[in-house]
Amino acid sequence: MLVEIATTDSFKDARNVAFVDALPESDFTGKLLLENLPPAQDIFYRVRFQDLASPTVAGEPKVGRFRTAPNDRRSVSFVWSGDTAGQGWGIDESRGGMRTYATMLKDRPDFFIHNGDTIYADAPIATEQKMPNGQVWRNVVTEDKSKPAETLAEFRGNYKYNLLDKNVLAFNAEIPMFAQWDDHEVTNNWWPGEPLTRAEHQRKKYIEKNASSLSARAARAFHEYMPLRTTQSEPGRVYRKISYGPLLDVFMLDMRSYRGPNGESKEDGYGPAAYFLGPTQIAWLKLGLANSRATWKVIAADMPISLLVVYDVDRKWGVEAVAQGDDGPPRGRELEIADLLSFIKRTGVRNTVWITADVHYTAAHYTTIRTRRYSRIEPFWEFVSGPLHAGTFGPNALDMTFGPQHAYIKAPSRHAQGPGRSRAWAKTLDPKLG
Repeated sequence: MLVEIATTDSFKDARNVAFVDALPESDFTGKLLLENLPPAQDIFYRVRFQDLASPTVAGEPKVGRFRTAPNDRRSVSFVWSGDTAGQGWGIDESRGGMRTYATMLKDRPDFFIHNGDTIYADAPIATEQKMPNGQVWRNVVTEDKSKPAETLAEFRGNYKYNLLDKNVLAFNAEIPMFAQWDDHEVTNNWWPGEPLTRAEHQRKKYIEKNASSLSARAARAFHEYMPLRTTQSEPGRVYRKISYGPLLDVFMLDMRSYRGPNGESKEDGYGPAAYFLGPTQIAWLKLGLANSRATWKVIAADMPISLLVVYDVDRKWGVEAVAQGDDGPPRGRELEIADLLSFIKRTGVRNTVWITADVHYTAAHYTTIRTRRYSRIEPFWEFVSGPLHAGTFGPNALDMTFGPQHAYIKAPSRHAQGPGRSRAWAKTLDPKLG
């Protein structure tokens, strides 16, 4: 993979920056870290693939662009959402494909945060799907999307499926993406070490017996196809901080890799069974928030923390969510979030904003002094977005432990669900606020 960069689309000042191997071992994907770029600058890049066996043979160049972070306090705009190709809604080219990506591109944001469910590895794409209005949605289909993913090739095939969409390709070429994962990159509602014995697993005819086998292959494919920096010490780490100029720090969380088993906590205390982020990630987040000098601290979570009560597929109350579903004082998983929110108040961290997707409708939640039941937190906003291109559901009930209120909600009627109802939030951070 040959990469050139320039500061103009004419490429008059182009310079070669790297040669990166893209080999079968990585499914012909390649990554390149560009450093010491000028701030607040449009950077144009040109990529060609060279035949290693015949170095004079190279493919057609592909051109893209991105904007580097500012070094001053100018406004920053970004979009976020989650859930791509879920519930059997794939690419119907006659309907324009995944049009939400085209809509987001028109807004020309500085960057995009994908809050997870970047693929639906557990959701096959059939040739046709009946729509609520009686019409037929006709999907592009591939072999790797014909069954729940279990092999590395099938997980990789899920990412390649999304790249068949012209809107996704155009968006990726223009807008930087900060990606995190949730559950469907592996399988629905999974946790580390989960035996694949639920009724849902039986219906989907999984051959693998444990989620750990799936997650190891899924993580490899995720890191190959998503623009994440890898480190030698923690090559599979998803959570990270992204500084985007003096106005904004983005904290990307991982609520999947370190959690304890799903299910309501049988005890009030906090231990491994109640982990959601886990002690190491919580310590990292606290330190990062306390040391952040940015005006705004955006915390990107792959699941809502305002305690939306979530059913799993087998109808067990609250097993997948943070919430215990009793509206009472924090216990179990809620203790981890309660401790974090208490830390934010105790240390005087200001201007935290939580963003998420996951629940397939759009909402804004706010905690206020008048209603919260857990008094050791500052009021905070959480904005929920989605889905990008998947089924639409909701709304879910709120657990009132931390006193969230619906400030805004947009959910479909039962007869108006599907990818045409997709949502993404856009946010502009004003340097005069905060």
